[in-house]
Amino acid sequence: MSDSMSEQLQRDMECEGLLECFHGLKQLDKACFRALVDAGEPLTVDEIADAVDRERSTAYRAVQRLLQTGFIGKEQVNYDQGGYYHVYSPTDPSKIADDMQRMLNDWYAKMGQLIQEFETKYEAADAGRPVES
Repeated sequence: MSDSMSEQLQRDMECEGLLECFHGLKQLDKACFRALVDAGEPLTVDEIADAVDRERSTAYRAVQRLLQTGFIGKEQVNYDQGGYYHVYSPTDPSKIADDMQRMLNDWYAKMGQLIQEFETKYEAADAGRPVES
């Protein structure tokens, strides 16, 4: 079960915790992202798997989650003789931060709306009842 908001606010959280909080990324996803950032150059899935000491298929699933969230990008590299392979690199941190800020603003607006609905619903229900002393 996920932690309540009050529990999350009381925990010490690092900035990488935002990856989990906003997008539900797992520890392996964060490790793959960190490997790409630390590498300083695009990596293949095999290189990412080596960096995080996991099987290729396991690293590939993490890479796919990172692609879906927009944390990394994919580029095709063509061989001269034909064929190709893909390399992955981290997205610009300012774009990721902008996306998370936009998501936070949307969440905040939605929570404000739900709080207003709660107040309206229970104020109306309470209006017909006598006040207990």
